[in-house]
Amino acid sequence: MKKVIYLDNAATTKVNPQVVEAMLPFYTEHYGNPSSVYEFSTPCKEAMAHTREIIAKTLGADDSEIYFTNGGTESDNWALTATAEAYASRGRHIITTQIEHHAIIHTGQYLESRGFEVTYLPVDETGLVDVKALERAIRPDTILISVMFANNEIGTIEPIQEIGEIAAKHGVLFHTDAVQAFCHEPIDVNECHIDMLSASAHKFNGPKGVGFLYIRKGLKLRSFIHGGAQERKRRAGTENVPGIVGMGKAVEIAQANMGENKKKETVLRDYLIGRVLSEVPFTRLNGHRSRRLSNNANFAFQFIEGESLLIMLDMDGICGSSGSACTSGSLDPSHVLLAIGLPHEIAHGSLRLTLSDETTKEDIDYTVESIKRIVERLRSMSPLYEDFVKAREKKEF
Repeated sequence: MKKVIYLDNAATTKVNPQVVEAMLPFYTEHYGNPSSVYEFSTPCKEAMAHTREIIAKTLGADDSEIYFTNGGTESDNWALTATAEAYASRGRHIITTQIEHHAIIHTGQYLESRGFEVTYLPVDETGLVDVKALERAIRPDTILISVMFANNEIGTIEPIQEIGEIAAKHGVLFHTDAVQAFCHEPIDVNECHIDMLSASAHKFNGPKGVGFLYIRKGLKLRSFIHGGAQERKRRAGTENVPGIVGMGKAVEIAQANMGENKKKETVLRDYLIGRVLSEVPFTRLNGHRSRRLSNNANFAFQFIEGESLLIMLDMDGICGSSGSACTSGSLDPSHVLLAIGLPHEIAHGSLRLTLSDETTKEDIDYTVESIKRIVERLRSMSPLYEDFVKAREKKEF
């Protein structure tokens, strides 16, 4: 079997063996329904309560403010639709950005079809939202601001604390999609004035199919899924106890190692960025140079097609991405790259590489050499690149 270098950790991560070990007893020994009244279900109730406490402590929240979901998409949908429904009598205006995950953008479009008005703020060439423009966009009927903590494609970290302060000053609720940031960046919901926060376990070495929504105490959000009294009557459905247990263990491990992992990943990320930008001509880095997730590098290569690059990297055993995993079947260029000002032809030549704590310098060196060889080969077959070279030679002559 060929060597695999996995550099798509923004899409999903490998489940930590300790997480698997923590989950197993809840499939075979403690398999009771946590809603049941008999003693056999007590370990399930206690395990869920423990995970709630772990997450709450990480965020500086109360455990009663943590609600389990099946992941980030559900949490995002819940935050927007339930807020719109609950606060419609106060206003029907929502503010978000043009670079949000589709779980936010598509939900915003759905709400527009239901009579709400959504402002999609532009960002600058690095992906940062202008906080002054955000404040100017607030109206008397604005009920919610939703801005992601860090972008899933280009890794840019938004000025969340400033945005939270603006929202609080104007009495507007503030939600952040922290799917890429939770357990990778320190987050305090009180310091940042966050009212709702979405996260997903499989982004930090936990299992797929489980996540949570933090809802600040006092918000009158209603159920998103109906049919039972689970999650304090706010989210119906039998709880995924093994997944919840695994998420709690993954949070514990990630929090304990966050500082060390960030340092290591930042060094490797900067090494990767430095080599690619200096050794592959006509390449640009997408996203903010330093204000970005420690494991994220996103490049745009002129005169090539990103899908061909990904296929050829895969032949070399390298797993990368051209953008969000949720849009991998789409032929359209990334809405994030278009929003930061890239023309279509360059946006199509993008590559996102996201590292983990297991990534090595040898992995980076092998990847860079592969990129250099593949880009050169693809450009040699590109009529656009050939015309560009001829025009440059003629100009220099």
